[in-house]
Amino acid sequence: MSRDRTDDEGLVTLADVENARERIDEVVHRTPLDTSSTFAELSGADSVGLKLETVQRTGSFKIRGAYNKMAQLSDAEREAGVISSSAGNHAQGVALAGQLLDIDTTIVVPEVTPAAKIEATRGYGADVVVEGDIYERSYEYALERAEESGETFVHPFDNPAIIAGQGTIGLEMLEQYPELDTVLVAIGGGGLISGIGTVLKAHDPDIRVVGVQPEGAAHAKPSLEAGEIRELETVDTVAEGIADTRMLETTFANAREVVDDAVSVTDTEIATAVTLLAERAKTVAESAGAAPLAAALADDVDLDLEGERVGVVISGGNVNLTEHAELTRTGLHELERYAEARLAVAGWPTTVGEVADTVESEGAELDVLERARRTNRDEPNRVPVTVGLEGSGREHLEGVLDALEGLEGVSVVVRSLE
Repeated sequence: MSRDRTDDEGLVTLADVENARERIDEVVHRTPLDTSSTFAELSGADSVGLKLETVQRTGSFKIRGAYNKMAQLSDAEREAGVISSSAGNHAQGVALAGQLLDIDTTIVVPEVTPAAKIEATRGYGADVVVEGDIYERSYEYALERAEESGETFVHPFDNPAIIAGQGTIGLEMLEQYPELDTVLVAIGGGGLISGIGTVLKAHDPDIRVVGVQPEGAAHAKPSLEAGEIRELETVDTVAEGIADTRMLETTFANAREVVDDAVSVTDTEIATAVTLLAERAKTVAESAGAAPLAAALADDVDLDLEGERVGVVISGGNVNLTEHAELTRTGLHELERYAEARLAVAGWPTTVGEVADTVESEGAELDVLERARRTNRDEPNRVPVTVGLEGSGREHLEGVLDALEGLEGVSVVVRSLE
């Protein structure tokens, strides 16, 4: 199969993305774009459309770019095999592409990679090599091995074919939601927004393309404003999927042509978006995938979506259940719909049943009820108990705690709704 050609700076064109679509059309899902009146109301937008790459094969958009890149390898390159480095979604995208194209693939992952992700990658037929304490060491090892072995290194984002593959999301969005005014896309290394932005700007230069990053990994805005790549010394965010320290040469060259602005959100705002996606859109999103929605909903992010038709790319849903539960609990706290309290209870365990019955009768959900570790401040003749409650809001939860305080043999020692 022929290969696309880009200009000398590696700028991707609309034709490159259209060619990518032909290559991947029978491989990837045409993911839904769901409009949400709830998120339109919360953001002030006229309408909001969620592009749900959470239901893409492998659970994220990454298969688009990986398959487009690997489908263009020569026979000799296919025979030599492919190697890549990733701690997450790219690994599974490359592995599945290799399985579909009958190309041997090796993925190098850092030691901190969760076992579930390693097994998922192996499940697509890839050989997984654990090397390095952090991702950068894995990346360096993969490059060194590629040079020695002749395997083709498939970069997670800094490659024109990868960018073009990711850009096919933009083609679908225009078909599903042609009246777009603004599109919000997460930025990690910059491949996703570069591809989508290329398509949108070719269609209508007035469509606003805005990148979203966590505050703990916000390299894009200073880079775009300076006209040169700025690298962060460290990153610190719950959104590990976009916790890059910088864009690289190819993605930056493309992004500076098609990205109008970049904004940042807090981890708490991301957790709130994860929570609302689960509750209102029935969508399980990873933290990186929810970041663009967080920007749309956050009060202190300067976007001015009033009256606009907004596209929001929810780029992935690969999150383990424990992490998702922690994110949603944080989100409920932020929405003032979760309370924690420490009770002093007489008549354990009989009184505990009364606590559960009272919470239920007050219309709240009992998330946690467990015997707490005793401290020297606890009364010797009372059992310390921790409860976690989910309710409709602060006033409701205060009422539930007041009802518990009114039970015989129960006192609320500490209450927290923050």
